Amino acid sequence: MTKPTNTGAQADKKFGTFAEFYPFYLSEHSNQTSRRLHFVGTSIGFILIVSAILTRNPMLVLYGVLQGYAFAWVGHFFFEHNRPATFKYPFYSFAGDWRMWADILTGKIKF
Repeated sequence: MTKPTNTGAQADKKFGTFAEFYPFYLSEHSNQTSRRLHFVGTSIGFILIVSAILTRNPMLVLYGVLQGYAFAWVGHFFFEHNRPATFKYPFYSFAGDWRMWADILTGKIKF
């Protein structure tokens, strides 16, 4: 079976709503290791951003964002073998990451 990538026609589609985009986002995260890397990176990023607020240290926000993307991009480049949707759909992709994180946390998507 050929793995879906964001190089095909669906990647070129203009999504009108997040509800239209999210199934595409999930198709770009079919590899379990990649999903786990996203979940861990997002979790650490969240902790760092909360820490930034509590300690009033704005550098922690930068560290949180950078390491969150680092984990995700390792998942895409080494496990999914696709280009992160962030490059083409930055806002929907950011929202998709948090939605997928919540879906994993609640058991809707397998960790």
